[in-house]
Amino acid sequence: MTKDLPPATALLSDAPADCYDIVVLTYEERLVRRKRLITVHDEGFLVDLPEVTNLDMHWGFRLADGRAIQVVAAEEDILSVAGSELARLAWHIGNRHTPCQIESDRLVIRRDHVLKAMLERLGATVIEGCEPFTPELGAYGLGRPMGHDHGEHHHHDGKAHGHSHGPSHSHEHSNGHGHFHVHHHSSHGSGDAEDSDEALA
Repeated sequence: MTKDLPPATALLSDAPADCYDIVVLTYEERLVRRKRLITVHDEGFLVDLPEVTNLDMHWGFRLADGRAIQVVAAEEDILSVAGSELARLAWHIGNRHTPCQIESDRLVIRRDHVLKAMLERLGATVIEGCEPFTPELGAYGLGRPMGHDHGEHHHHDGKAHGHSHGPSHSHEHSNGHGHFHVHHHSSHGSGDAEDSDEALA
């Protein structure tokens, strides 16, 4: 049975001295207003923010009792895109309003067979993988590209949701009592929302 923690009372921009636990969220789940989240140790806490917030801009949460919970990006099915003309490839990805993680030697998007075929036709080397997905923030930090869905993502109530698959990964953090532990997880995420999440246009 899931244990309840005190509610979150503040967002943290920087890592505190001690981290009590971790919550692992997909790209879609990291856009939150009001929701009950579940930590990797199966403890729940309520997040009730004044507006829809992109958690990629924050380290995590401070709970009402002072404990800190870190937000970690979940592993997701992705495409790693490389080529001699990354700027050109990025333009075509952006033209389809697809979230994109931009690195010096590659672009990363969520797995999509239609985009994979398009990028390969453009001469890109496209490799399927499973890793944390942290795409570029919008110009003002909050916006999310809506994207065109090509059947690769599951839908509930008309909204696309990412899912974590593949090999588990680990994180090391303090348990709040001066000791550090390594915890392995693969698909821990959020619990049932008390209210549905809102999405930015």
